Amino acid sequence: MSTHQPPMPQAPAAAPDWQAAPGGTYSGYSSPIPIVRTHLGHALASEWTKIKSVRSTMWTLGVFILLVVGIGLLAGVAVRSSSSDLSGQNPLSLGFFGLLLGNMCIITLGVLTTASEYGTGMIRTTMTACPSRGRVLAAKAIVFFALAFVVTLAAASFVAMIQASLLEGHGARTPSTGEWLKGTVGVSLYVALLGLLSLLVGSIIRHSAGAITIMIAAVLAPLVIAMFMFASSMEKIRQVLFEYSIPNQMSVFYANSLSDSGPSGWDPLWIMLGVTAAAFAGAYALLQSRDV
Repeated sequence: MSTHQPPMPQAPAAAPDWQAAPGGTYSGYSSPIPIVRTHLGHALASEWTKIKSVRSTMWTLGVFILLVVGIGLLAGVAVRSSSSDLSGQNPLSLGFFGLLLGNMCIITLGVLTTASEYGTGMIRTTMTACPSRGRVLAAKAIVFFALAFVVTLAAASFVAMIQASLLEGHGARTPSTGEWLKGTVGVSLYVALLGLLSLLVGSIIRHSAGAITIMIAAVLAPLVIAMFMFASSMEKIRQVLFEYSIPNQMSVFYANSLSDSGPSGWDPLWIMLGVTAAAFAGAYALLQSRDV
């Protein structure tokens, strides 16, 4: 007669070196993968890699430089070969026309820096890699502003030096240090802020074509509307549109304003800075509250 014996209890299997035994504790394990606390510098490096890798950056900045330098040089040559009286005029003011058209390229690039990621869905990858949305927006803003400012400053300074040398001895006066500063650094800061505003509008709208249309309308519409306001009852509105239109504010940097009143000196830069700061606050709030 066989008797049934209960199975002998077996010892628990030995845990691998990296895993603690049941009821035990982890002892001395360190991951072979280095753990690095991310910061803004990593986001800046990522955004710089993205913005320099896409073709739209090279095309838009290339066309921008072509417009600013080409139109600026053509204006200088045309004025020099004409019989116009240049006595007392600032030769740097001829750079205004190229920058006014080149603005469209900076606006387009600013919008594409953010809105194109929403169109392709890459924004999800970006936010997965960097869950801090505010850090992503700040990195995009810093990288784009720095790039736009440097490129604009290089193009505007080159045109300014060529125009000053072309018109020297043709009646144009020698620009002062303040005029050089405003005609190069000042207007470059303004154009870079305008591009940054476009970037933020692209983040708010999340649609490339819509954001570009809004920004181009913001640049051109006030001036065009003011030109067709003939009624005397609308004179005050017409004057405000003239004074605070973006083309007029840009011309202030060349002491060639379209009106005798309104912003002067460095006022356009502070106005654009305030508008951009408000747009940044709005874009940040929406980025935090909406899904990507």
